[in-house]
Amino acid sequence: MAAPERDFAAWTTDRGPRIEVARARPAASLAKAGRRLIGATAARDRVLSLLGFLALWWIAARIWGNPSLLPSPARVLGFVGAEMASGDMPRNIAVTLLRVAVAFTLSMVAGTVGGYVAGRSARANALIDPWLIIVLNLPVLVIIVLAYIWIGLNDAAAILAVAVAKMPTVMVTVREGARALDPGLEDLARAYRIGRLRRLRRIVLPQLAPYLAASGRSGLSITWKIVLVVELLGRPDGVGFALNLFFQNFNVAGILGYGLVFAAIMLAVETAVLQPWERRANAWRRGA
Repeated sequence: MAAPERDFAAWTTDRGPRIEVARARPAASLAKAGRRLIGATAARDRVLSLLGFLALWWIAARIWGNPSLLPSPARVLGFVGAEMASGDMPRNIAVTLLRVAVAFTLSMVAGTVGGYVAGRSARANALIDPWLIIVLNLPVLVIIVLAYIWIGLNDAAAILAVAVAKMPTVMVTVREGARALDPGLEDLARAYRIGRLRRLRRIVLPQLAPYLAASGRSGLSITWKIVLVVELLGRPDGVGFALNLFFQNFNVAGILGYGLVFAAIMLAVETAVLQPWERRANAWRRGA
């Protein structure tokens, strides 16, 4: 490693610029305890909110008095248990999750690359921006229908339609992040003659991480909803296909069962993966 790169490595960490800030240990301990207390309180409030939702649902079902239109939580839970035992729900959920994962990955990769290029180059932004405006204002249903007509009723068309519908929002978010990159750090990297790959990993990605995390969190919730529409319109399996069958049979318990279980899975993914990722992405900024 060259001397300038050794100096630069000593100045940085894998999470971004290292800025030494003196902190008293008691203050740090109090801050840590405060964060734990806030986290425990938030978790308790979420549980209470969920219990309140179930209570209101149960009361509404009793007042309505028509299980075919508004089944009780116990009835929906019984339906979910039967679907799990038969294997239909796990199979449909697995198919949908696979489509969500592939479409989400494609949209994030393509949107990140396109957004970074548009944010760093005025000419590239002038070329890309009109396309972004068109796709952002084009109804998702139009994109789905055109994909099915042009490519066919297959998974490739379904995944491509979802990726195309989601990619522009990722590009817009990352573009703003690319525009907000600190030019002083770029000058420092040039002064130390840091290679492009190392500069990308040590300087660019840590600054873009909060924008990537934000686009990922918002993107996941949008992606799985679009996937359900795609499945409802043209796939022979998946959660969207099952919801369409239950709609045709006026099976409200089935609609609520599949919808709530899949929403719970997506909520678990966001809580266990995306929220920690976002906190980690912003950690070095809070410590600066």
